[in-house]
Amino acid sequence: MSTVLEQIEQQIAKLSNKAVKKNTGNIRAIADGVAKLDGLSDVMFNEMVQFPGGAIGIALNLEEDEVGCVILGDVSQLKEGDEVQTTGRLLSVPVGKALLGRVVDALGRPVDGKGPIDSQEFYPVEKIAPGIIVRKSVSQPLFTGIMAIDSMIPIGRGQRELIIGDRGTGKTTVVIDTIINQAKINRVGLASGDPKFRPVYSIYVAVGQKNSNIVRTIAALEFAGALEYTTIVAAPAADNPANQYIAPYAGAAMGEWFMENGLDALIVYDDLSKHAVAYRQISLVLKRPSGREAYPGDVFYLHSRLLERAARLDGKGSLTALPIVETLAGDVSAYIPTNIISITDGQIFLETDLFNQGIRPAVNVGLSVSRVGSAAQLKATKQVGGKLKGELAQFRELAAFAQFGSDLDAKTKAQLDRGSRIVELFKQPQLNPLPIELQVAVLWAMQKNYFDPIDVKKIVDAANKLKTFFTTRNDALLAKIRTKAALDAEIEAELKTACDEWKATYAA
Repeated sequence: MSTVLEQIEQQIAKLSNKAVKKNTGNIRAIADGVAKLDGLSDVMFNEMVQFPGGAIGIALNLEEDEVGCVILGDVSQLKEGDEVQTTGRLLSVPVGKALLGRVVDALGRPVDGKGPIDSQEFYPVEKIAPGIIVRKSVSQPLFTGIMAIDSMIPIGRGQRELIIGDRGTGKTTVVIDTIINQAKINRVGLASGDPKFRPVYSIYVAVGQKNSNIVRTIAALEFAGALEYTTIVAAPAADNPANQYIAPYAGAAMGEWFMENGLDALIVYDDLSKHAVAYRQISLVLKRPSGREAYPGDVFYLHSRLLERAARLDGKGSLTALPIVETLAGDVSAYIPTNIISITDGQIFLETDLFNQGIRPAVNVGLSVSRVGSAAQLKATKQVGGKLKGELAQFRELAAFAQFGSDLDAKTKAQLDRGSRIVELFKQPQLNPLPIELQVAVLWAMQKNYFDPIDVKKIVDAANKLKTFFTTRNDALLAKIRTKAALDAEIEAELKTACDEWKATYAA
């Protein structure tokens, strides 16, 4: 009997009198969508944490005595003392073609009232970007349908092109036009039955936008028939900062599914300046050390790890990123704009002065650049638009000097005259992207001086008439330009005949 008692006493001695907290904990404090948790000794960085009532959190701060966690979803029902649990899983979102035509929140849950999404696959929200070896150089064009961009600042599949400018300069309009243009190309290409045709599917991530603006965007895409090829990830200004912080990464995961499955996708982040503000808010509540402009030290990594996920992969598909950044008073040297300019492969700068002058899209050619260049352009576009950027930049320079003096030589006057015609030609109404073959035809007419006799104030009208003339009476010629993707002697002869015929009718 004494032996049995001794064994029991030994086992009791081995047991620690301290309770081990593992996998479950409690909310110590909660404010602004951020909770401080006590007792989660086994939690991992970026792991999903389950809160009462179905809310989900992500562990961001792993400190010795507490865990800082951002909460996704409704925080109104949570209170101090509530029990939380680790899940052992990273945050994942549904992916696949089932999301096309839908509006979802930052976690991929539908918010459009069209019922549940039937998606069997899930991708992690945070993922390491593809390495250098698996990447392929950008050489396939992605047409925006905006003549000024396609001819002078070309975008390729797999590129990251920043769209930057002040508030109200038409940044969102540029990306909406691009999404609509992809839908138009998809419709024609898929109907043609061409086995080599690769459609481009779009993902539009709205971060910190007003609900009314998001509704307007959805309506514009629906009206143009582009919503069926598009997924909209909405994290509006009314959402908590955690949802706004995670939404771009969720959108990137949805885009990566297309890329990994040999398809092409376009993702728009509208906009990353609001994304950085949401992250700053979270970081300050988590008491992380702040740096320049009160942003945390890792704000560069915040965007680099997001934008590096856009690529063209060898043997697979591509993901093209169009991040948007809002500047204040045209200051491109501010903290967040310079960070993102250094990450991307070029930028399209939209200027307030040009916008106010009625030049829309208000693209500043001097400050805009594509680091991919003509590698992502059709040969036909290079043939007609190769010299345009130089001519336009020269015109802007001359125009600045011309206002100081009236005595100009004939050559300078000719350059100013031609530059003003090019500026007028590039004016384009919103939500009306042009097919690339029509752009080539109009630019060829400009190159061959067909617009020179026309008064500058009538150039827009003349260009519209020429576009109508080509689309209604020269469809076969446009199809030939689209198929050959280059201008040869035969096509040039047909273009000359068509332009001569239009010139006679326009003059009459």
